[in-house]
Amino acid sequence: MASSMRSLFSDHSRYVESFRRFLNNSTEHQCMQEFLDEKLPGIIARIGDTKSEIKILSIGGGAGEIDLQIISKVQAQYPGVHISNEVVEPSAEQIAKYKEFVAKSSNLENIKFAWHKETSSEYQNRMMEKKELQKWDFIHMIQMLYYVKDIPATLKFFHSLLATNAKILIILVSGTSGWDKLWKKYGSRLPRDDLCQYVTSTDLTQMLDKLGIKYECYDLLSTMDISDCFIDGNENGDLLWDFLTETCNFNATAPPDLKAEIMKDLQEPEFSVKKDRKVLFNNSLSFIVVEA
Repeated sequence: MASSMRSLFSDHSRYVESFRRFLNNSTEHQCMQEFLDEKLPGIIARIGDTKSEIKILSIGGGAGEIDLQIISKVQAQYPGVHISNEVVEPSAEQIAKYKEFVAKSSNLENIKFAWHKETSSEYQNRMMEKKELQKWDFIHMIQMLYYVKDIPATLKFFHSLLATNAKILIILVSGTSGWDKLWKKYGSRLPRDDLCQYVTSTDLTQMLDKLGIKYECYDLLSTMDISDCFIDGNENGDLLWDFLTETCNFNATAPPDLKAEIMKDLQEPEFSVKKDRKVLFNNSLSFIVVEA
């Protein structure tokens, strides 16, 4: 491997910018929105039955956009009920954005927020030291299991925190997505980082089966427009390349043969579809609902 290739996570500001470009060029958030609007109300229909307060735990809540959507669905289901929303998020920057977002939002009168600047495993360790474990009515882990070292242990721990009728919602890339093919074929040739592992819904459902945990899995199609990746010297394309390969400045540092090979594959039907002169990478998401 070329020594000049390094993980995207080693350059925080470039990672943040490439992630922003990914969101701008993909239907990621629209896909999540569709799920929250159409499926979530049925999923949370009984989580607050006979409870005076509904406790929600957000693992890796980021800047809170999706979290507040989830809260509004819970409010619609249980009007006037008090909600306690605790957030576990390792990035101080994201927590600050989340707090700003809450300050600007309305209809949050009955909601208590608490933020913990820590990773899910730090939270887990801190809770294990306490004798009494807090139970939750709804736990969600959105696009964060890639950053967990021991996923089965994490699933088992959070499953043990579920109250009566409670659910866990996990969102991550689908085993049918282009990511699955990309990681399987090229993962070993890209700079690896201890911070991140390649995991899709196929791996996750196998882990849940082994643990004997009941779940339902929904797949929704999402795409990312990667047309700019095929235009030489295009800044948006360069940042999307970084996001796709989790490599900092991939375009400038990757061995030419590796780049040519991935470039060719990205236009193949198992990775992308071509539509209206655009190349749309398969970014399909899986929504896994775990039951108590």
